[in-house]
Amino acid sequence: MEPVAEPMELPKGYGAATTTLAWAGVRARLEAATNYWVATTRPGGRPHAVPVDGIWLDDVWYWGGSPQTMHRRNALANPDVVMHLPDPTEVVVVEGRAGLARPPAELVERLTQASTAKYGYAPPPELYQGFLAMTPSLVLAWSAFPGDATRFRFGQGR
Repeated sequence: MEPVAEPMELPKGYGAATTTLAWAGVRARLEAATNYWVATTRPGGRPHAVPVDGIWLDDVWYWGGSPQTMHRRNALANPDVVMHLPDPTEVVVVEGRAGLARPPAELVERLTQASTAKYGYAPPPELYQGFLAMTPSLVLAWSAFPGDATRFRFGQGR
């Protein structure tokens, strides 16, 4: 299901969004990205941000990491996660909930193919069972701020 797109409401003095971006273009940027920043919350409430690699597939973001990494432990303890692309002018910020991925064999094959195409390698198939998966609720994106500042709402984020 495609998200609902709407112009972002901006504070007075920022200008106004007059158009919205197409979801297909934002999705393509998420799929093509090789680096993502993930922000999680530590148990005491302090933020934690780190760059990671990952795969955007079927409007879900998958990423790995050792069970000892702070971002993984944080996401499992508090599933509210923010991910964004590193480009500060072609902005994409994704808010959603994360949890352990339990992909079926067909999805593991597609993730393996996507990883190989993007990075030139893929983890062993059994590792995908321990990956994290974030389902988006809200995406903010723009490329010509403020004119095309767009909010995309998914399911429960509507």
